[in-house]
Amino acid sequence: MFTPETFPRIISVDDHVMEPPNVWQDRLPERFRGVGPRVVRNKIAEMSFVGGVFSYREAEEGEDGTWCDWWYVEDFRYPLTRVMAAAGYPRNEVTVSPITMDDMRKGCWDPKARLADMDVNHTEVSLSFPTFPRFCGQTFLERADKELADLCVKAYNDWMFDEWCAGSDGRLVPLPITQLWDAHLAADEVRRNAARGGHAVCFSEIPPFLGLPSVHDPDGYWDPFFAACAETETVVCMHIGSSSKMPSTSPDAPPAVSSTLTYMNAAMSLTDFLMSGLFERFPTLEVAYSEGQIGWIPYVLERADKVWEDNRGWGGVADKVKRPPSEYYRDHVTGCFFDDPHGLASLDVVGVDNVTFETDYPHSDSTWPDTLEVAMCIMDGLDDETITKIVRTNAIRMLRLDLPA
Repeated sequence: MFTPETFPRIISVDDHVMEPPNVWQDRLPERFRGVGPRVVRNKIAEMSFVGGVFSYREAEEGEDGTWCDWWYVEDFRYPLTRVMAAAGYPRNEVTVSPITMDDMRKGCWDPKARLADMDVNHTEVSLSFPTFPRFCGQTFLERADKELADLCVKAYNDWMFDEWCAGSDGRLVPLPITQLWDAHLAADEVRRNAARGGHAVCFSEIPPFLGLPSVHDPDGYWDPFFAACAETETVVCMHIGSSSKMPSTSPDAPPAVSSTLTYMNAAMSLTDFLMSGLFERFPTLEVAYSEGQIGWIPYVLERADKVWEDNRGWGGVADKVKRPPSEYYRDHVTGCFFDDPHGLASLDVVGVDNVTFETDYPHSDSTWPDTLEVAMCIMDGLDDETITKIVRTNAIRMLRLDLPA
């Protein structure tokens, strides 16, 4: 039975980084710096929430409002809010109110400070998703100038490897983005990052929500990308919200409804992958679901197997899904959670080898700085071998980390 002193040091497969203002300005050619990503301080005049999406209006000159740091790129404006950088603030002060970089804990954007915050949280290794590019680089997919967008993707990845992760002795693990608008460019970027030691990449849980082909595309739009991931042992990491569409019930439903239902995108995405035939075509391809929790997985697997068994004649999968979908899940899919006792009670179906853990630093759901206490509480009753797999060993395998289990 583990004690606080002997509990394995945690590997978090889902944290977040607030990019410092210099990321793109230091790396873009001079001709793009005026339209490329940059931080501008101005006020927010109005804020609204409709259909699961927060909207903000930037104050005009002389107008009242709350000071905020905004990311600008082309004509796009993206304000920083407290919910993105909640670490160190009491829960009742964590809102979607505007903030500046000065209002954040330094660990949100500074790698040395991040390592110090990991130390107080019993965390050895962290994999961080982007913020301004959004969870899979949608910000650059949406740009009109695709030359600028391509340079922005590469600049972010260079910063991720050369500044954010460099000097951390492997404790900060790179998680690049790709050119979603071109699967061949994305494949090239996967290989470029794999050549410098990367084994993870961001991707959208449901690409059609971004106006892109699905994983069922009959012409194999994504095949070059998935082939590169399989070839380089790069796990495809899909964060809830990486389709820019959060599930909700109505335009007037409060944010709590969408927050409760976030797992639904992951459930739909997993069903897509299991019924796509991708795991037949790419036998070494691995995918991971971040921040989606794991308690929903048993039903999806049970239902997918039943549909595959009973409805193959008309379900459109008989020729490409050769085995029960749950068998592909075992070999190709990893789930991630931060607080899911129901999921842990279903490990016999979810699979002890298919689960990883996260701290979600510095978001509002984060268990920092109490992740050790949370982990010990929700995993009470599990044997030491199972706990070690969940908080450490499975992530080492998934990310190809050079660490002892």
